[in-house]
Amino acid sequence: MADLSSERFVADEAVSAPPPDPRARRRKALGILTVALIAGALIWAAWYALTQAGRVSTENAYVGADTAQVTPLISAPVAEVRVANTQTVRAGDVLVVLDAADARIAVAEAESALAQAEQRFAQSRANVGAAQGRLAARGADIVQARARLRDAEATLARARAELGRRESLAGTGAVSGDELTAAQAAFQSAQAARELAVAGVRTAEATRAAAGGEVAAAAALVQPTSVGVAPDVAAARARLAEARLNLQRTVIRAPIAGVVTNKQVQVGQRIAAGAPVMTIVPTGSAFVDANFKEDQLAKVRPGQPVVLHSDFYGDDVEYRGRVVGFAGGTGAAFALIPAQNATGNWIKVVQRLPVRIALDPEQLRAHPLRIGLSMHAEIDTRAR
Repeated sequence: MADLSSERFVADEAVSAPPPDPRARRRKALGILTVALIAGALIWAAWYALTQAGRVSTENAYVGADTAQVTPLISAPVAEVRVANTQTVRAGDVLVVLDAADARIAVAEAESALAQAEQRFAQSRANVGAAQGRLAARGADIVQARARLRDAEATLARARAELGRRESLAGTGAVSGDELTAAQAAFQSAQAARELAVAGVRTAEATRAAAGGEVAAAAALVQPTSVGVAPDVAAARARLAEARLNLQRTVIRAPIAGVVTNKQVQVGQRIAAGAPVMTIVPTGSAFVDANFKEDQLAKVRPGQPVVLHSDFYGDDVEYRGRVVGFAGGTGAAFALIPAQNATGNWIKVVQRLPVRIALDPEQLRAHPLRIGLSMHAEIDTRAR
């Protein structure tokens, strides 16, 4: 009986309890939703403040590098091509070998020209010695001519004295007319001999002066004290050095380490000096040029850290870099056809400025990049 009474009491209470209010349920649901939205907003705000605030990013970024264009310095046929596209080379590796026949002939000709120049220098030096000998001989000729002049003057003095004595005695009859005539003839002969001796001295002096000029001319050709600094010899040695350098240039080596790209040379082809034959891309020193909008750069400074991802490797590989600097102008400023904004229907277009980003060499060695690959770059502007 007791159990039946209790069951009847519970049933009566259930029948007498008021039904739940639908508006209360809605208010409760809205409250829960509001709390959830506020909590979500707070979590998003905290996440943004911790991870995204003070960061600017762009997908308009590409890998670049200071490539080296390989060009021959001489014109010659191609004998060997030792590399192919995509091949990795080290600095100094042989890339192309040119036919060296003409260069070897040029070296031989330059060596012969140098030997001839040295021989001419030695001959010129010997000519100086010979000219100096002739000059000394002309000096001896002057001494002899002056001695003959003194003899002639002495003879003339004796003939003058003898003529005077005979003329003084002619009036007394002590000297015959023939003796006086002979004395006069002797005097005239002595005068002629003296004049001839004077002319001989002058001729000897002139000959000695000419010999002195020959010595000066010969000495001018060997003015340097050694063959090494003689002008003709130095010029011949320079031509020989140039010929040997051109012979070395028949072997074209890699100027830097990197990957061979854009090979444009074949065996048997005659290439001209300065014509590009291939390009070396240094993958170990690649950088990124990120084109940020101008309104993103207010807080960007050189040295700030950058996080980068490449589509080549995906999000699994993260590169760390640093801002190096800004380009001198926007991309539009250096376009082949710059935009003309001085028109009536001008519309403002947000410009992009290239920002150079340096990459970690260790990461590049582990995950090398190729120029032209697209990157995602994110700069943390909170760092100063």
